[in-house]
Amino acid sequence: MKKLIILLGVLTVSLTSCLKDKPNVDFSNLGTFAEIVHAGKPYFGEAAITDPGTGADLTITRNLQINVTGQYAPTKDVAVTIAVDNSIIATYNASDNSNVYEAMPTGSYSISATTATIKAGTRLANFTVTFKKAMLDPAKSYMLPIVLKSATNASLSANYSIKYYHFIGNDFAGDYTWHFRRYNNYGVGNPPPAGTAPSGGSFDDVVTIYPVTGTHFQVTSGYYTAAVNYDVSYVKAGGLFSKFTIALNATDVARDYTPNNIIVTQAPVIVGYDDTKSYTFAEALKLLHFQYAVTGSGNARWIEDTYVP
Repeated sequence: MKKLIILLGVLTVSLTSCLKDKPNVDFSNLGTFAEIVHAGKPYFGEAAITDPGTGADLTITRNLQINVTGQYAPTKDVAVTIAVDNSIIATYNASDNSNVYEAMPTGSYSISATTATIKAGTRLANFTVTFKKAMLDPAKSYMLPIVLKSATNASLSANYSIKYYHFIGNDFAGDYTWHFRRYNNYGVGNPPPAGTAPSGGSFDDVVTIYPVTGTHFQVTSGYYTAAVNYDVSYVKAGGLFSKFTIALNATDVARDYTPNNIIVTQAPVIVGYDDTKSYTFAEALKLLHFQYAVTGSGNARWIEDTYVP
């Protein structure tokens, strides 16, 4: 009997200890947070402004949204305030020197409002941000950091409270007419003769050249998934362009080509490029004509992408 009482006592202590342990997710600590949709450094690339713009001012508009998170929509109104905070630019430049950004000049942007109220039972507030690209020097990089400054009845998100709108000073960024041509049964040492009709998967479309840095851009190739990018770098000095290099993005190739037994048999080349020459911008635009060769399912493929402004 004494042994039974001792055993019951041990079990009681053990169960009491288990009940005091906190669960992996403590739902009592979950609250309501306000955040900028697709903000923070994880969405930095998406916040790049690469549009050509419209009208004399080359106007570009973006919709900036504030979202209130939580399992349920807020039961009280949430008043939010946003603001431009140019002090963030220096902090960002110190953490990433791939581009050096400066504040956008006065008059080159406007924001529809700086305050809004998210009504109880809803989650979103919308602001319109307008840019006038014609007022920017295309050789410079600019940033417009918009910060979620306050929100009533909600906490501010630690990771998604800054929208890093930015322009990278890359002369080639923007939309282009895209001509993709694939030639079957042609490959290394056997390019298609001039005038050969393309066969298989050819099309015409519009594509955006995205800046990576001021002298490095990416643009997609049309072969297979249209998700494998060219990486193109160059040197710009005195308004002239030289020392172009081109390669297929290694990460894209490993993700899309390698698992599908697509082998790059000839690395990309820039058609008509002379590496001893420096080009004006108008001349450099004519170099956006790339070719490479692959084997797919054991068959030779000659790939050609041309981008026309």
